[in-house]
Amino acid sequence: MKRHLVIAAAAVALLAGGTVTAVAVSGDGSGGSAPAAAPANGPGRPDVEDLQEARAARVTAAQAAAVALRAVPGKVSDLDLDRDRPGLVWDVDVLGDDGRWREITLDARTARVLSQRVDRGDDDDHARERATLVGARTGAVDAVRKAAAGYGTVTSVELDDDHRATPVWEVETVTGDGTEHALLVDPHTGALRTVSPREADDDHDGGDD
Repeated sequence: MKRHLVIAAAAVALLAGGTVTAVAVSGDGSGGSAPAAAPANGPGRPDVEDLQEARAARVTAAQAAAVALRAVPGKVSDLDLDRDRPGLVWDVDVLGDDGRWREITLDARTARVLSQRVDRGDDDDHARERATLVGARTGAVDAVRKAAAGYGTVTSVELDDDHRATPVWEVETVTGDGTEHALLVDPHTGALRTVSPREADDDHDGGDD
């Protein structure tokens, strides 16, 4: 599942006297002003859409993983908070204990499972990911907890094995002022490091780091 980076129409930049102020709509639908955007050289960049989704969700990433695993016992490989056609949902990819990959969609406000389907793609495409999940000492939920401890609300977790020499958990979070953070968690050691969202995007677009 790829991350959707869309500049929300609700964000209006007002340029006055050389100062830029971000105006946003709060997650509960009422109007409000977001704190000033982080400097360009800061750890992340303001993302109003991610902030609105994080505020609107009543189900956390860890809770979404738990619900998905009750529906399909196995190992989570991917979680993504997204405003989709059914509304605000968590999309969860699971490698089931039966060896099959499934995609599960659940309501991000009620935790109700909306759909699940078997991924019938070429299993050769999943061979490296499968091997990493089976051997990982740090799973998706562990990565979520490490990231949530100091970097805000987790909006996505992905086992990235396509764009890096060594597979890692790539975790995206958003803080209360709309600043995004991208974190990498080693699935074997649990070691965490931060990268810029731009660097994370470049890794997806341009290859290994």
